[in-house]
Amino acid sequence: MQKTFLTKKSSYWYHLPPELIAQYPKDKRSTSRLLSLNKNTGAISHHKFTDILELLKPSDVLLLNRTKVIPARLFGRKSTGAKVEVFLLNQKSDKIWECLVKPGKRLRVGSEVEFSDNLSGKIIEHTEDGERLVEFDWQGDFWKILEKTGKTPLPPYIKRESIEKDKETYQTVYAQERGSVAAPTAGLHFTNELLNKLQQKGIEILEVLLHVGLGTFQVVKTEDIQNHKMHSEFCRITEETAKKINIAKSQGRRIIAVGTTTTRTLESFAKNGKLSSGSHWTDIFIYPGKKIQIVDGLITNFHLPHSTLLMLVSAFAGYENIKKVYKIAVEEKYRFYSYGDAMVIL
Repeated sequence: MQKTFLTKKSSYWYHLPPELIAQYPKDKRSTSRLLSLNKNTGAISHHKFTDILELLKPSDVLLLNRTKVIPARLFGRKSTGAKVEVFLLNQKSDKIWECLVKPGKRLRVGSEVEFSDNLSGKIIEHTEDGERLVEFDWQGDFWKILEKTGKTPLPPYIKRESIEKDKETYQTVYAQERGSVAAPTAGLHFTNELLNKLQQKGIEILEVLLHVGLGTFQVVKTEDIQNHKMHSEFCRITEETAKKINIAKSQGRRIIAVGTTTTRTLESFAKNGKLSSGSHWTDIFIYPGKKIQIVDGLITNFHLPHSTLLMLVSAFAGYENIKKVYKIAVEEKYRFYSYGDAMVIL
């Protein structure tokens, strides 16, 4: 029977001193700290991230999210000279994107914006959610222009403007497919060297895809979390990957997900303990009381109070375990959120 407090938003609050929110990444990805939690015993130990090599077994399967962050923030001017910001959300067709715009009052249907000498856009429609459909026009290669013109979309708790280096550091080393406006941040700790060492140990590394949307930063607004409406994100698992994971599960091998995005992808394709393949938009919401079918271990960062991500790790590791872990992480001055330290739950 579900305990009432587990479905209350107020149960997922903790005090975090602002100075523990990482504003910049570590100079070297894998030098972050790593807190290890045994979800069965509640035992906690402290490590550096490279110790993941010893914490994982040769029989484990490691799942990564291959999505790539796009430089989604565009700054431009209307023909009147007024400054505006356009934030790319979802690509609807070759030239049309769903976007957030600021200030909305200045960008009515028909408004044109110039972002650079070779990139412009026109507002063609308002959406029901208050966003805009923008039709872009450019000369040359769109993605190369975007890389040069756009800014990295850093999370709202990073209180600085993005710099050129963020285009590299706010991206996993294995990022492949463009489409995210936020990084799957648990993966930021991995280097190619560390991934190679994991493979040499015998760990099988597989990939899934989930394009991370802005909704990942939304906190739950309803006191009863069961009334929260999740954002939808596009995800995909190939037939080959699904088959390999099902075989591994049947052999009793552990499936280790890197990040909540990977976890949500796997669980959204799960039915009766088996994984199917394909692509779809998922709005899966995992909180205590929901059964985890595929994932046996989770590598993740520390998450915002009242966030669906904190609820997901509480479902995976146990509410009381996570409450204790976060208290200790604050006391031990771990670095929090996207550019912060990591934890592994096994």
